[in-house]
Amino acid sequence: MTQLIRFMAPATDSQTFKALHQRLRWRGRFSLAWRILLVNLLPVALLAASLVYLQEVRNRVLNERMDQAVSEAQLVASTVSTLDSKARSAALTRLGAATGMRVRLYVADQLVMDSWRDLPKGADAWRDDSNRWKRTAAAWLDDVIDGIVGASNIAPHNRYAQLPRQTVDVSLRADRTHVITAQAPILGQPDAILVTDRHVRDVRRLLRAERARLATIVLFSVLSSVLLSFFLARTIARPLGMLATAAEQVRLGRARDIVIPRLGRRDEVGALSNALADMTENLRDRIDATEAFAADVAHELRNPLASLSSALETMDTVKKPELKAQMMAIAMEDVRRLDRLITDIAEASQLEPQLTRARFDRIDLGQLLESLIKDRDMRGTNGNVRIAFARPKRGSAVLMGEAHRLSRAFENIIDNAVSFSPAGGVVQISATRSGAYLRATIEDQGPGIAPAQREAIFERFHSDRPDIAAFGKHSGLGLPIARTIIDAHGGHISVEDRPAGQHGALFVVTLPTAPDRGA
Repeated sequence: MTQLIRFMAPATDSQTFKALHQRLRWRGRFSLAWRILLVNLLPVALLAASLVYLQEVRNRVLNERMDQAVSEAQLVASTVSTLDSKARSAALTRLGAATGMRVRLYVADQLVMDSWRDLPKGADAWRDDSNRWKRTAAAWLDDVIDGIVGASNIAPHNRYAQLPRQTVDVSLRADRTHVITAQAPILGQPDAILVTDRHVRDVRRLLRAERARLATIVLFSVLSSVLLSFFLARTIARPLGMLATAAEQVRLGRARDIVIPRLGRRDEVGALSNALADMTENLRDRIDATEAFAADVAHELRNPLASLSSALETMDTVKKPELKAQMMAIAMEDVRRLDRLITDIAEASQLEPQLTRARFDRIDLGQLLESLIKDRDMRGTNGNVRIAFARPKRGSAVLMGEAHRLSRAFENIIDNAVSFSPAGGVVQISATRSGAYLRATIEDQGPGIAPAQREAIFERFHSDRPDIAAFGKHSGLGLPIARTIIDAHGGHISVEDRPAGQHGALFVVTLPTAPDRGA
């Protein structure tokens, strides 16, 4: 029995999928798992790029502190301008001690006062030896990050530098903290300049704190991305790899019982596994059907070939002309039988592939049956059997299908009914619409079909004819071909009991109606 064909593919499907493949084509050599990982890490890389933004934050904070340092220097210079030199030095010394700021006073470019003058040579009032190794590591990390983000170079701080040439400047100490140097003139004394050095440790602390927070976020994001990538790879790439391996084993044909796993998922991967499993089962059924068909063909061809061989061998030994003529008639009948078998076998073997490529059009079933019956009458195919057709209203029984194939299906069913009908019998045909389906019936007045045989008659090469004279005149493929065509159109064919008191067979064909033109 040929397999049921549920869907008919439009002729443009292959072109549509080809165009879609060209748009989605990927030439990369990376596996799907690596692609997932790279895609998930890309946003993290963009987040890490915000380190450049921290450089802008540093510059903005330093500019604010430099403006503040200039204002402080101008305020201090204005305050001490009214004091004499001795009181001025004492006031500036106290200011430096109270604020931790280094204060210097230059007169005519000569250093006359330095709040650090009393410190031992080489001593550093800003030096902090606590957690020295942590500070060294932090300074090294600052250099690395500044190099990565391309931070502008800042000159190292030199406590023995002469009078600065700019109103305000910034320098770096060995621990990578910033020192802002500002100068302001003493009012009423043009050759006197006040210079302040402020150690702004909090700028570097702010940057380090922000970098630490950002690094924590980036680290957490990287960890989340990696875990998410492994999760996606496990739920997507791994099942796809498993399906590909199973499909490859099916392709190689190493085992007939290879089963494509059904993953039981409701997503696209689950749909793919179900499609592959259905395709494999269908392929296995087709292979089994092909093997069974080949065996049936060999069996059916063997009988007429044996009869033909026997007739030809006997002809050489027979002397009487009338017996030779009888043997020749048997041989010719076997040749015609072989011709019918080969023709029907060729049609049955090519039918299913052709139906999958067929394009369906709107067909009026009543008009199709009417034309078929008129053609049979013209050819005299019905013999002395009459066909009565109850034609439906024009346009009321419309379906989507291929007219040639449907005509072939109903031709086989009618031919079967005519062959079983007695001389002078009537074959009744009707077609009506019932909801979303069309119902066509073919009734004959023959011996009928036993309930146990109503499915067997649709098997290939099945023939159950009590009339010995009809043996060899039918290939046993007419009804199987009809069922294949009806199934391909989404319909169904069956055998039912005729109304009470009537003998014969009743074939019922149901087919889906065509959608309205406005739908």
